[in-house]
Amino acid sequence: MNQSQHGQWSSRSAFILATTGAAVGLGNIWKFPYMVGSYGGSAFMVVYLICIVLIGLPIMIAEILIGRQARQNSVSALNMLACQTSSKQTSAWRYLGWWGSATLILVLSFYNVIAGWSLGYAYYAISGHMKALDAEGFKQLWQHFSGSPVLLIFWHSLFMLFNFWIVKRGVKRGLEQATHYMMPALLVILVALVVYASQIGDFQSAWNFLFNFHPKALNASVTISAMGHAFFTLAIGAGCLLTYGCYLGSTISIIEAVVTVAALDVLVALLSGMAIFPIIFHYHLPISSGPGLMFLVLPVALTQMPAGQWVAGLFFILMALAALTSTISLAEPPVVLLMEHYKLSRTKAITSVALTSWIIGLGSALSFNRWHNYKLMHWTFFDASTDLATNIMLPIGGLGFCLFAGWIMPKKQSMDALQPCPTWLYRTWLSLIRYVAPVGILIILIASPF
Repeated sequence: MNQSQHGQWSSRSAFILATTGAAVGLGNIWKFPYMVGSYGGSAFMVVYLICIVLIGLPIMIAEILIGRQARQNSVSALNMLACQTSSKQTSAWRYLGWWGSATLILVLSFYNVIAGWSLGYAYYAISGHMKALDAEGFKQLWQHFSGSPVLLIFWHSLFMLFNFWIVKRGVKRGLEQATHYMMPALLVILVALVVYASQIGDFQSAWNFLFNFHPKALNASVTISAMGHAFFTLAIGAGCLLTYGCYLGSTISIIEAVVTVAALDVLVALLSGMAIFPIIFHYHLPISSGPGLMFLVLPVALTQMPAGQWVAGLFFILMALAALTSTISLAEPPVVLLMEHYKLSRTKAITSVALTSWIIGLGSALSFNRWHNYKLMHWTFFDASTDLATNIMLPIGGLGFCLFAGWIMPKKQSMDALQPCPTWLYRTWLSLIRYVAPVGILIILIASPF
């Protein structure tokens, strides 16, 4: 087994916190609640949890074991492991690594724009700009905020600088230290909001909505949406976890660590639902408000609570923290690739990645104002970026990792990488990564509206 050129995680808990940070993001706190609200509540939940186990976990394990075996960036790792096989597989597998890095830069570009909204709204809440606003007032606030290219670009740029500073510091001083503080802070804030919501909201209705399963609510749309969200929420398909696996010590069980990460990721999503839905039911807000739930609907209720100014501020800080734990993981793999492939310093590599994604992100920011009427088919620049990355590029990347880990890597190599692991558990993983996960991904691709 090779040694990583860029250090290792100091402990199992450091790896779990960092990897959980990569998985936990706006998908858990911004997207999960409105997806549950739009697609049948508990019916969505059941399919989501099943798909986490059958699709998400196997691909997470596959990416991490590839990274730990090779101890290199995604391009070099896939190239080296493919060439080591007895059949001398073509080194064209390295293009899967380039594909993943391109995907990450695209995702980073629009993710920073959305994360910038959270920073902006946290500022509005804490500074008192949201005081005494009603539903119409919040609508006007959003129109002013999203309609200003200066504001969107400012917050987009500020959030990108936070990413730059953390990733520039490296594995232990940057990624590990950041997630060491941010993940516990995120969980504390989230639990505090759940306790608060249980006291002033309709907790029982929220619980029934999320956990009382109604089979009649299941349909093709719910199933495909839950399957897609399970795939995307775990940060799989683009090499994030492969890169984090490069820094993983050889004595740590991959399967135990991945199960812990997935459990924490699901826990954050459920806590988000239990923080938000009691408030929605108490104030009789529409549960299927879509993406606008966080910026148009929920602030109306948050600011009406006791100490609402600070509760709203805390909530949007929570969203910003969740976004930051994800965006630093999006930036790290292409940074490592540039460092190893082109021999750039970490500072030059992160500058290149940050500048590229910032420039692309300008298109997403301008899609809400100056470029709103410029469309390709029916997509704005922002729509095209998000749909291309999440509906096409990530699933194709995930399919590639399934095929590589399941069919290209020798069984002995993948089995050794997963030790300690009972034989029955290894065979279960191999069956899932070879057959079940690829079928799930193909369903996502075929059902994609892109």
